[in-house]
Amino acid sequence: MPHLTAGARLAAGMTVAALLASAAGLAGCSATPVEPAAVTAVSGIGPITFATGKLDTGYLPGLVAEWNSAHPRQHVTIIYLPDESDEQHAQLVGNLQARSDVYDVMSLDVIWTAEFASNGWISPVSQSLVPLSDLLRPAVDTATYDGKLYAVPFTSNAGLLYYRTDLISTPPTTWGQLASDAQTIAPRHHMGGYAGQFAAYEGLTVNFAEAVQSAGGSILSPDGTRATLNTPQARNALSFLVDGFARGWIPRAALGYDEEASRQAFEAGHLLFMRNWPYVYGEANRPGPGNVVAGKFGVTTLPGPGGPGSSSLGGANLAVSAFSRHQATALAFIKFLTSLPSERRVLIDASLPPVWTQLYGDHALISRFPYLPVLKKAILSAQPRPKIADYNQLSLAISSAVHRALAQQVPASKTLTGLSGELNQIVGNG
Repeated sequence: MPHLTAGARLAAGMTVAALLASAAGLAGCSATPVEPAAVTAVSGIGPITFATGKLDTGYLPGLVAEWNSAHPRQHVTIIYLPDESDEQHAQLVGNLQARSDVYDVMSLDVIWTAEFASNGWISPVSQSLVPLSDLLRPAVDTATYDGKLYAVPFTSNAGLLYYRTDLISTPPTTWGQLASDAQTIAPRHHMGGYAGQFAAYEGLTVNFAEAVQSAGGSILSPDGTRATLNTPQARNALSFLVDGFARGWIPRAALGYDEEASRQAFEAGHLLFMRNWPYVYGEANRPGPGNVVAGKFGVTTLPGPGGPGSSSLGGANLAVSAFSRHQATALAFIKFLTSLPSERRVLIDASLPPVWTQLYGDHALISRFPYLPVLKKAILSAQPRPKIADYNQLSLAISSAVHRALAQQVPASKTLTGLSGELNQIVGNG
């Protein structure tokens, strides 16, 4: 899109869709900011920033250089946020609460859409501008709030079960099979049986949610107004994990594992099974010092009590700040990053799951990433985490309570009763 210097003043409250549609007649101007829920009346074309975490973004400088070469007067500057998700969230929220225009485009964890949209920090996008029918439906759902599209899906994600193909011939499809193999096969090879992400942070909330939904339960009611953890299904889910630690087939060290710690333990040959995200596939298949599993592992969908389980849905969405001065450029850049060629490049360079459905059936990509069919199945059967504005508070309550239960400090039944009360207070039902 060429730089434009003539056109009409933008009206306050215009959506990103209207901005892009008006791009042929935009001009630089300024106005007094309006309420956060509306778009500030400022110029829509010009230089922008892109705020994102740095982890797994080796593909990004090349794509940004390609954009900048074609759009010299709409230069994109990358702003790298802290590595930890919680710190990224805090930095973004601090700036947006101050109505800062430092960030134009933001990469948001899919669980943040509701919070950012409900606070008026990101601008809605016209669905007619995004090829939604070509994208994975679960990914599209994470970008919506209150019936509107507030972001554009960029990457998707679902948890997978990694297993040692040199030690077992058939991966488990049920919790019982997983526990049996972890207790019988792993000790013969002097390794732990299974680990996920069990440190007291968002990763534990994800692992717990996966167990609960795999057992047929839920954390909140569909409308997000009350806790639904006082059920046999939720008790079965938490007891399964608690029992794993009590019996030792989940090593106690896993109480401190995040994604990277569990990956490193698996690569070092310390685990027979591991729950983790798809990015680990490329890392673990790369031979190097300390990696004993390259070429010796496979992936499958997560197991459940009596058959295949369900993953929590992960990934990232790209959103336009409501306080950006160049929203038309911001949306055009988002469309470039989420285009089919760019998504293919992100997959090849960073092993990040694309949102374009057709890439999962691309034979050339499948030969390079054999897990793609399994991943697509996992994403389509995944469930989103609760779409509530106070999700971070909810996640903190869950991870803290569940961690105490896994550490054998509080019984499972008492944990769920107390946690239900906390969650009801968070969602306004206390």
